[in-house]
Amino acid sequence: MNLQLEHYRNVALVSSALSPETWPFDLKWLPKSACLVGGTVRDALLDRHSEYLDLDFVLPSNAVETAQAIARHYRAGFVVLDAERQIARVVFEQGTADFALQVGETLEDDLRRRDFTVNAIAYNPHTKDLLDPLHGYEDLQQKRLRMVSVENLAEDPLRLLRAYRQAAQLGFSLESETQQAIRGLAPNLNRIAAERVQSELNYLLGTARGTHWIKTAWEDGLLNDWFPSATVEKLSQIAAIDHVTVHLQETWTEFWSELSRTVRGTPKASEAKGSVRTWVTIAKLASLLPDNPELAEAQLWRLKYSRAEIQAVCTVLKALPQITRSTISDWSLAEQYQFFQAVGVVFPAIALLGFAIQLPVEDVAMLIDRFLNLADPVAHPSPILTGQDLISLLQIPPSPQIGRILAALQLARAEGKISTREDAIEFAKFLI
Repeated sequence: MNLQLEHYRNVALVSSALSPETWPFDLKWLPKSACLVGGTVRDALLDRHSEYLDLDFVLPSNAVETAQAIARHYRAGFVVLDAERQIARVVFEQGTADFALQVGETLEDDLRRRDFTVNAIAYNPHTKDLLDPLHGYEDLQQKRLRMVSVENLAEDPLRLLRAYRQAAQLGFSLESETQQAIRGLAPNLNRIAAERVQSELNYLLGTARGTHWIKTAWEDGLLNDWFPSATVEKLSQIAAIDHVTVHLQETWTEFWSELSRTVRGTPKASEAKGSVRTWVTIAKLASLLPDNPELAEAQLWRLKYSRAEIQAVCTVLKALPQITRSTISDWSLAEQYQFFQAVGVVFPAIALLGFAIQLPVEDVAMLIDRFLNLADPVAHPSPILTGQDLISLLQIPPSPQIGRILAALQLARAEGKISTREDAIEFAKFLI
């Protein structure tokens, strides 16, 4: 079925990815039969825009050759993604363009091999026609995600989890027959490469819109193999985190800024895919895992998380017993100092979880105030003396003793026992 884009003509010609005017290359490089497909078309019809272009083209022939010619002319990056299936990518500064060989004898055959009807709409930029054999445009209007076929979902089980991610991303519902099919195929997800599963999970964990769908995915059996320790209570904890973050954004912007920081050491590629890893994400991820840090670490390694993310989550899990089994307001300055030394930069995720599990607000807030005050000697100790000072002033030879003395000086300063350089020298002498 061909549809003229009368209603969207102005959008297509001015601002959306359907318009060649927005592309980093000229339309003349594409053969007349080339079509935009998939999410590019879907998002344009939904009037969803992104500064970073992600174009997907299907060509009946010479897909790799067309991509290579465009890359050469515009001096852009070029990579063959799949030589057997003839898929290539051209990388421009403002986005990427993928070129794939049509699957099947016709474009309609290709569209019928896709996951969901809303992703099975093609647009010919030369004729400005839509090809919509599966009535995906109607599903777009109904804000509904509907499978093309059960066989297509079974062919690539990642599509099972992708359904929940796309429903969250688009604000769509999941058609009942599609959800029923996913439940039946759920065990197949454990055959998918962990990196691909992790990518879909990260989006669901990275946005409040994903919380409902990650709970639904768990109820439908998709997460049993990947998060065997997940429970109704743990999933409710993720919902509580969302509730707390909304409140913090409105009432405590300084701390919210800390929670929103990107976790160092996480893959840069995740940012381009819309799943920036923040301390909120770490808190949610910790909520899905067993309380035992060693078991949690094993599950995260299996999912191919980065070392930085695994260390952050394990730090959260190790700290939780301390903040839940004792009253924070009763901690001595030394205990507070040791706590901050142990958790370091991961503290915002721990504090967020403290609020979510309903620890006394004033206790958690007291720790946050210390963390936000960079001059606080308990949360952010700074040395009064250096190792070189100890060597030169006290004639101590280089040895592990110097490290022990410096640590003792920092603790003494946190406890208010010393405050000046002179105090520190006398205290060091006493320690010696």
